[in-house]
Parts: sequence; C-alpha cells; structure tokens
Amino acid sequence: MSSTLQAIRGMNDILPQESRAWQFVEDSVRSVLESYGYREIRMPIVEKTELFKRSIGEVTDIVEKEMYTFVDRNGDSLTLRPEGTAGCVRACIQHGLLHNQVQRLWYTGPMFRHERPQKGRYRQFHQVGVEVFGLEGPDIDAELLMLTARLWQRLGLQQVTLQLNSLGTTAARAAFRDALVEYLRVHHTRLDEDSRRRLDSNPLRILDSKNPEVQALLADAPVLSDYIDAQSREHFERLCSLLDAAGIGYEINPRLVRGLDYYGRTVFEWVTVQLGAQGTVCAGGRYDALVEYLGGSATPAVGFALGLERIIALLEQQQTAIPDNDPHLYIVTVGEQAQRHGLLLSEQLREALPALRVMTHCGGGSFKSQFKKADRSGARFALVLGDDEVAKRQAGLKALREELEQQTVGFEALPGRLAELFDN
Repeated sequence: MSSTLQAIRGMNDILPQESRAWQFVEDSVRSVLESYGYREIRMPIVEKTELFKRSIGEVTDIVEKEMYTFVDRNGDSLTLRPEGTAGCVRACIQHGLLHNQVQRLWYTGPMFRHERPQKGRYRQFHQVGVEVFGLEGPDIDAELLMLTARLWQRLGLQQVTLQLNSLGTTAARAAFRDALVEYLRVHHTRLDEDSRRRLDSNPLRILDSKNPEVQALLADAPVLSDYIDAQSREHFERLCSLLDAAGIGYEINPRLVRGLDYYGRTVFEWVTVQLGAQGTVCAGGRYDALVEYLGGSATPAVGFALGLERIIALLEQQQTAIPDNDPHLYIVTVGEQAQRHGLLLSEQLREALPALRVMTHCGGGSFKSQFKKADRSGARFALVLGDDEVAKRQAGLKALREELEQQTVGFEALPGRLAELFDN
C-alpha cells in the first residue's frame, strides 16, 4: 500500500485557522502601500534562468546551489523565481514602463529556494516586494524606510531595528574588495570552509558570516566606509539626515552587504532578535545599474522585500491580537420550509448589509446539534428559523457570546436590527 501523500519538505500548507493572520498582514501591506501611491504589478512565477544568473550573480549561493531550475519541452532552461526584483525589472523593460517615467510598484507571492528548511527559512516562502524606478535622490530611499516604519506601526510590531549601510559605487566596492581579499589571504588558515570558498568568488559575503571566529578576524579587516566615494557618502549622509528629521531610529552597520550582486549605495535591513538566526524581516537597497545591465536604459532604482512568514512569526511571538473574520450571524433552520427560506433569507441579508458575514446551516440536524455548530463557528448571534417562524415571517435572534434575552424580529425589520447590532 502506498504511503499518504504529503507536501514537499519546506513547502507548507497554510490552514484555515492560520490564514486570518496572513490576510491581516496582506491587507495592512496593501493599505499602507496604496496610501503612498504605489501600484501593484503581477509577474510570472517561472522565468528564464538567464535572468537570475545575470541579475543575482552566477557566483552567489542562490544561483549556485538554491535555484529550482529545469529544462522544459522546448529545451529552454527555466527557473522558479528565487526573488522578485529581477522579474519586475524584466517586466518593466519588456512593457516600456521605464522610458522617462517614475514607477512606484509592489507585488506579492511565493518565491523558491532549495535551502535546508528551518524556522523562518523555507523552500517556498512568500514575499512582498516594493520597487521604485526613475528616482536617484536619497528622498525616495527615506520614503521607503518611512513606509516600512508605518507598516510596523499598523501591524503593531515591536522591537524591529533598522540597520543601514552604503556600498558605494562599483569602483569603490572593487577597491575595497581588493583590500579585503589581500587582508584575508594573510589570515587564510583562520577562515572556515565556506569563507575560503567565497574568498575568490564573492568575498564581500564573508562580512556577514555567522561564524564567531571569522567575525573576530574581521574586526581588524579593512572597512568599506573608508573606500566610499564622495558622492555616495553625501547621498548616505542626506538619507540619515532625512531619517533623523522623521524621528526614525537606525543603526549604521558597516558589515551589512546584502546577498545579491546588484546592490550599490544604500542597503538596509529591518531586524529583530526575537526570531533567532532568521532575524531579518525586511531588506533592500539601491540597484541603480541593474536595469541597464538587463538591457534597459540606465535607470536609478531602489526597493525592498519583506518576508511574510517571518512577520507572521513575529506577530505570534509578540502575541499580537489579530482581528477575527468569524461570522456575525449563524442561521439555524429546522423544517423543510425553514431550510428553504433560510438560504433565501441569508442572501437577502447579504444584499442589504454587504459587510455582514452570514453562515447558513446546511445538512440538517436538530436544534441542539445546530446550536453547537453555531457556537463553534464563532458567530455572535444565531438566527433561529422553524416552519412556524417562516409562516409568521419572523425569526428568533439569540446571542451566543453575551447574556442577552432572545428577541423575535420580523423579516422586514431584520436588516435594520442587525445593522444596529453590528454597526453596519
């Protein structure tokens, strides 16, 4: 006998009792982004593999070890998207959205990386991405950080800290890279295996190594800020000034480099100590060279991605109260006429009160069994219908969560009475 089929490891089902928290976060994100004038864009989950090799970098862990890549029936190499920025840039170039235009865009959906599953790091994970094209000043960098700070406030998140750094221009990073490699080669024997592998391919990634011995070695290493060009330094100082004026606290982290090759100048992360090793809940920065690198005209760009799984885990950790979406009203029906009329009455109530959540009992059963189901549904009130009530065109209204006397309400008066009860 075959074993029971289960979800792929690291790709999780989101069950009904969990989905309300997701809806709460997604609704909050959409509301905040729309209040800043950002518009939604939707891209395919599958892209040509070359897109990610060119944008993320062929010597990054994502491209080398983590992408879900396959050859389709036409012989094309395709990849499940491991991140959203590259696809967004591709879509903007393809559809002519960047020619002499400013675009403030956002998207949401699943991303895929073949990593070792652990809490806060999954093989299918969900992100919200926000991208801005056509603005090069630090004011838009500041707006993105103000926007995220407002989102944390909307969600009620606490103890989330902003970390900032500047990577400078490509030339500045190249000079720093050479100095860092020279320093690390002298101390090659003190590096762990992962850092040795990165020394030739992607040495800046050694800066955010989690190995305490490597971090101790880096304490005396060259510092990126010493190599930053004057223009990038001014950009960063103006950004910090804008954040100071807005009252947004931050820490400057000279080791913050981000894991994708396309970043330059401003980089940032919102981090928490409440989720263990997976403490980054939102991260991003500037990628002014990426649009041109992928075949478009030179276009300044900045953006971020936030991880929905980590935000929801943080809400759970902080025991944040999530607004429920239980039914307001559960219609209990006993008798053939009552069952038929209960369905019709529920439609009439939804028509009259669009915000009212009504669940109508289906499947028969006694009054007692139906009331048990009404109670389990979370509804505040039960509307009781029997054949006698239908004949008299009235229903019983019984409170399920409060000590209130049962009322008898005529069908015509029901919408008004329910509007009073639920503030519709």
